[in-house]
Amino acid sequence: MANIMVQWLIMASMAIVHPFFVSVIDINHNAKEAIAEVSIRIFTDDLEKTIQKNSNFNIDLVHPENKTIIDKKLNEYIKNHLQLKINNSPVSGNYLGYEIVKESVWIYLEVSGIKELNKLDVNCSLLYDFETSQINIFHVKSKGNEKSFKLDYPSKTFNMTF
Repeated sequence: MANIMVQWLIMASMAIVHPFFVSVIDINHNAKEAIAEVSIRIFTDDLEKTIQKNSNFNIDLVHPENKTIIDKKLNEYIKNHLQLKINNSPVSGNYLGYEIVKESVWIYLEVSGIKELNKLDVNCSLLYDFETSQINIFHVKSKGNEKSFKLDYPSKTFNMTF
């Protein structure tokens, strides 16, 4: 009985010590404006560590010394790790900015000229260069329908149709 209790305590402490690594990407097709609105939610400390690891650039998203440089680094990272094709055509998101909400950073992009979103192809490796247990969850809305997909490391690609 004592052995079971010790094992349970060890497992419980490991769960507390070892955090989970997840980001959430929302893509909403706004047919009226002919745009795809993209928002990406990532834990702030994970994103900071990833950018520092890849660029040797000390980054503080909460208290940035130079917001212009931070925006440039975030835009570069997102462009390198999230590629979209809408209706079989590669698209590039226009970086709008970011905001800090509690322990997360929300990054906003917009893809213009999207009259319809019939097919979406995704290639995503957000934070894969930081943590091999990273999970990226997608929620996509188009034509009044919402679909979700979960990418677990090392899987990078998926597609969906509406």
